Amino acid sequence: MSTKTFAGDTGTPQRSARGLARAKLRASRIAADDARDVNSGPRPRGDDGSTARRILVWDLPTRVFHWSLVLAVTVAVATGMVGGDWMEVHGKAGIAITGLLGFRIVWGVAGATHARFRNFAPTPSRLRAYLGGRWQGHGHNPLGALSVFALLSLLAAQAATGLVGTDEIAFTGPLAALVGEELSLRLTGIHQQLAYVLLGFLALHVLAILAYLAVRKNNLVKPMVTGWKEVDGSAAAPGAASGGWPALAAALAVGVLAMVFASGAGLQPGAAPGAFSGSSAPPSAATPAPDGAAVPASTPPATTPAW
Repeated sequence: MSTKTFAGDTGTPQRSARGLARAKLRASRIAADDARDVNSGPRPRGDDGSTARRILVWDLPTRVFHWSLVLAVTVAVATGMVGGDWMEVHGKAGIAITGLLGFRIVWGVAGATHARFRNFAPTPSRLRAYLGGRWQGHGHNPLGALSVFALLSLLAAQAATGLVGTDEIAFTGPLAALVGEELSLRLTGIHQQLAYVLLGFLALHVLAILAYLAVRKNNLVKPMVTGWKEVDGSAAAPGAASGGWPALAAALAVGVLAMVFASGAGLQPGAAPGAFSGSSAPPSAATPAPDGAAVPASTPPATTPAW
């Protein structure tokens, strides 16, 4: 009379029980893998026989921020180049950028996994790993992270100098009253020079995206639209954990407050020493005439308000 045994079993009841336990363990692991595949998307088989699966890399708040920033920067650049009456729109785009930057700072601290600054900060070790082909991340790569931090810094500098700037003709920043006229004019010059740096940087950013698509066949735009990215199915690839509603609420609150402050709400023109409100020179109260009669001071040339 024959007895069926598991592989590696010598026929004893104890070893048969251990073999059955191992079989059940393998079955449970396979079931767990299948469950993970359902959560992370399909696993299509590539031409080389390898498997791939998709994970959620960019959460919805990060994607909305990204494309809102693209729109605001595009409007700011276009209206800044045209000038004239469009400077009012240019200034409002700057306020929007300020609010978006405020949101991103908070979301970069308490937001989703791949949006947090600490998770993609371009440290020397990460840069060496990337350049050596050993980097295994799925969010911003270390070189891309350098681009992100540089772009955010440039935009912050542009927003700050623009909000307190003036061209003495058609534009006066809503926070110009916080600084003197001389400093405001100086910062306006810096704002104009940084604009060329920003344009060059944006051009390099677009070229890098196109190069990744043409050379590495890596579409960086699609994941920023859908949120999903295809990765090697054999590699560990955790998805993006949500930052949670409290973090999102805090980021939105900071963004709104940043916009309110940037708009100059509640700021009284002339509140700061040496402040001015769009005029090329601050008016004086009166000019004494030779006979002692007070003659009203001449009104300075009017400028087109930008806000």
